[in-house]
Amino acid sequence: MYKYGLNVKFKSTENNAQRLSSVLLKASELVSTAKGCQLYLVSLDEDEPDTVWTTEIWDSKEDHENSLSVIGVKELISQATPLFAAPPEKCKEIKILGGYGINP
Repeated sequence: MYKYGLNVKFKSTENNAQRLSSVLLKASELVSTAKGCQLYLVSLDEDEPDTVWTTEIWDSKEDHENSLSVIGVKELISQATPLFAAPPEKCKEIKILGGYGINP
């Protein structure tokens, strides 16, 4: 069975990428305990200074959707929303076949 992968692009308001990435890193800590979370990576884009990326790997799409109900996640979403210059852009949903670091 495939894992569910997701890359999301977050465009922050001017000069707020660091603040947004801090909120997303807190989200990473919260969802790390969620069922099916394999990876939640937060990255800054060197070519676009106000852009933050997340790369996520889940056992299933359902596990990803259920992670939104983890205690504290909705509060972090409310902290992040004012930092968005545009809505988050789901760039790519991918099927993860496996590889180093991915649990079966």
